[in-house]
Amino acid sequence: MASSRRSFLKTLATAGTAAAAAPLVVPRHVLGGPGYQAPSDTVNVAGIGVGGMGKYNLDHLKSQNIVALADADHDYASEVFETFSDADTFYDYRRMFDEMGDQIDAVVIATPDHTHAKIAIDAMRRGKHVYVQKPLTWSVAEAQAVEQVARETGVVTQMGNQGHSGDAGRRINEYIRSGRIGDVEQVHVWTDRPVGWWPQGVDLPKTVQRPPDKLKWDLFLGPAPNEPYHEAFHPFRWRGWVQYGTGAVGDMAAHLLDHPWWALELGYPTTVETTAANFNGVSWPDAARVYYDFPATEDRPGVELTWSTGGLKPERPEGWPEDETMGTSSGGVLYEGTEGTLVHGKWGNQPRFVPESLGKEDPPQMFDRIENGADGHEMNWIRAIRGETEPVSDFEYAAPLTEVMLLGLVSLRAGQRKIQYDPESVSITNLPDADQYLRRQNPRAPWALDDEIASRQPASKQGSAPASRSVSQP
Repeated sequence: MASSRRSFLKTLATAGTAAAAAPLVVPRHVLGGPGYQAPSDTVNVAGIGVGGMGKYNLDHLKSQNIVALADADHDYASEVFETFSDADTFYDYRRMFDEMGDQIDAVVIATPDHTHAKIAIDAMRRGKHVYVQKPLTWSVAEAQAVEQVARETGVVTQMGNQGHSGDAGRRINEYIRSGRIGDVEQVHVWTDRPVGWWPQGVDLPKTVQRPPDKLKWDLFLGPAPNEPYHEAFHPFRWRGWVQYGTGAVGDMAAHLLDHPWWALELGYPTTVETTAANFNGVSWPDAARVYYDFPATEDRPGVELTWSTGGLKPERPEGWPEDETMGTSSGGVLYEGTEGTLVHGKWGNQPRFVPESLGKEDPPQMFDRIENGADGHEMNWIRAIRGETEPVSDFEYAAPLTEVMLLGLVSLRAGQRKIQYDPESVSITNLPDADQYLRRQNPRAPWALDDEIASRQPASKQGSAPASRSVSQP
């Protein structure tokens, strides 16, 4: 593996009088190529998929050099093109990489879920630092592939779950870890998605439409089957379709499920089971529940976690005021502890305790605070590129979280059966026929993830306990 960029920068900073006499900006070639960044440099950033959440991310990176923008739909991206009018624009990110080369240091990827993995791997192999919107990938196997390439290339990575940088979410961790509500054995997580946001539980359109003039439909499809264009798929409505998006799980679990998974250090579940009504196989159901069993550790008991979508909610805890809602409008998390109950909304906001007395004192601070909180998530990545800090949701953390999130969809597609997942072999140990849902089958060329996934076929069907692959907890 290449020598550590951060260690090298620290060496420069402490090299004594010789370093003090050196220029403030160290040429990139001295640091080992275009992927290495001197602390006094701004970062040359490219955006891939900029018409939706990509715009939000780039707005938080205006202090950097936005040098290139790629989007399959130039009408949808037109506002961002105008905002960053000095940036070169492209349809195909691969052409952008070929033409811009070393002019790009880092890439923000906010395309639909199904193209995240391929684009991220292509960027990392070119030495580009990578920020990927949540969910990190469309499939479980892709998450491991992306993490593997990040480790091999040593670039700085971040997933776009902004609440991981927020003060509120870190305070939730401190309440839980300090034992404020005792031992936690039950957790309920819920979201309003997709109700009122995008269609789910619908059939494929029966008509064919002509793509808009400035949309390159083949680029949008990426590895997915060659389905004709229809406005039912794009823009944004792709999230509800199995071949393109990951539904409410992909949209909100990285925000809501992240908190208990982080606070309780849950790791991988022993079993996962999903229930839903009227799943047709082509679009995700309107509402579903996923039941996770996480094994006990030396530090805590086993945890039963329930993830609910489509407006399904847990029962109110005893003592909760009848005239008050739980969580925030987009969802919430309820922890049932031996000493009380804690409820909060998205990103850890609006924490409430039952009994209320448990919340009268702040918890002891155990976690560092991130500059500008959730609004500083993108710049946390930039500062990490510059060697000033560590990214809070790098792929070592985000990939296992993504695997856990997406296992609920594997159970759903496997006939709503209970599954047991082995992360070491990337396989379902109790239902071999469910392995097909861990990875995309027959991706269109040239979008296949060659050896990253092809070489990670199930190695063993023996045993049922989840492996203890290391999970970073920043």
